[in-house]
Amino acid sequence: MDALYIGGGFPETNAIALADNLSFRRSLLKAVEDGLPVYAECGGLMYLGRTLILGSRRYPMAGVFPLEFSLEQRPQAHGYTIVEVKGKNPFYAKGTTLKGHEFHYSRVAGIKHKEGMGFAFAMKRGRGISEGMDGICYKNAFATYTHLHAYGSPEWAEGLVRQALLHKRRRYGIAAGKKGRSVIAGK
Repeated sequence: MDALYIGGGFPETNAIALADNLSFRRSLLKAVEDGLPVYAECGGLMYLGRTLILGSRRYPMAGVFPLEFSLEQRPQAHGYTIVEVKGKNPFYAKGTTLKGHEFHYSRVAGIKHKEGMGFAFAMKRGRGISEGMDGICYKNAFATYTHLHAYGSPEWAEGLVRQALLHKRRRYGIAAGKKGRSVIAGK
């Protein structure tokens, strides 16, 4: 696999199965540590966190980001978003403005610092993850509450494909040749 997209959804409806799939959680965490580009929105963000809290039960998630999510009875954010790319990330150029939406019942109940982790989006409109920030990054993993529409944000697909190609080249020792052809490095 050269890249992974984890779309929005409702991880709380499958919390037990997601938590029980230890082999996938471990392999995903290892793949992120090894540089796999991962782009996750909303439910994908929650899955990449450390823990999902449903009432009095805690379910371990993938653990890429040191975030705990709590599911609430009422929406925690609902509406259109406008974000400006302010921080380093693998998918978007700084200064880019993107429009999307967020709709989620979860909130961040706990966040810890992790070396190499940071936020890429400053919220111009919307709530985001924490304190007006969204788009959390670690290595080549990026996760956000903001859902983007692919046609309205062509930077999204371009960034994902670019990172997938870079990851593939790094894994197989392929360097970019002239006119976009690939050549084996050192040959």
